[in-house]
Amino acid sequence: MSSEHKVAIITGGSQGIGAGLVRAYRDRNYSVVATSRSIKQSDDPAILAVSGDISDPETAERLVKETVSRFGRIDTLVNNAGIFIAKPFTEYTAQDFALKVATNVAGFFYITQRVVAEMLKKGSGHIVNITTSLTDQPVAGVPTVLANLTKGGINSATKALAIEYATRGIRVNAVSPGNISTPLHPVETHEFLAAMHPVKRMGEIRDVVEAVLYLESASFVTGEILHVDGGQSAGH
Repeated sequence: MSSEHKVAIITGGSQGIGAGLVRAYRDRNYSVVATSRSIKQSDDPAILAVSGDISDPETAERLVKETVSRFGRIDTLVNNAGIFIAKPFTEYTAQDFALKVATNVAGFFYITQRVVAEMLKKGSGHIVNITTSLTDQPVAGVPTVLANLTKGGINSATKALAIEYATRGIRVNAVSPGNISTPLHPVETHEFLAAMHPVKRMGEIRDVVEAVLYLESASFVTGEILHVDGGQSAGH
């Protein structure tokens, strides 16, 4: 594969928003490396599937090495992998906490650190983190402290990294979705979830994909937390 072909790494790329992002970047003629705990190889030679736990630094190391070996470069990283556990604060277990921190924080940290090191070699790159609008506007009746703790930290890290690398050619942004219609949400919950947004509907995968693609092409935008939440972060 030519090293002139742009390359995107997408974590959590096997289903839902991640799978939508894989298709969208291929439509833009990027080579794509998709990762998740369980992911099948594609018939498309421009898609490399790498299985593994993104919270494990060895997975991150292998992912970057295989990407560079196969495609020669890394232009974009979309940190899409994440888990959501909604429980009353006092009912969270130590296992819940460890799982959330592992996937949402360690899964961001290890891969991003290694990707930035590669991007610095060529002086350019773009990182997009998928977070949640609940970090800005918690909703009564939807207890989400661990989401706020972990994804809120990623929002803050997004701005910190954007400033740290602003003169080094690397942009860092985030997309902060509301409730998106994916296999994560059973159909019977959709009415309740739709009502959480002022526009009274859930978002679609394409809404998040279009936001990521906007940031991809917006060369003067860095440190932005782009809300894709039907007005949820604005108020109720």
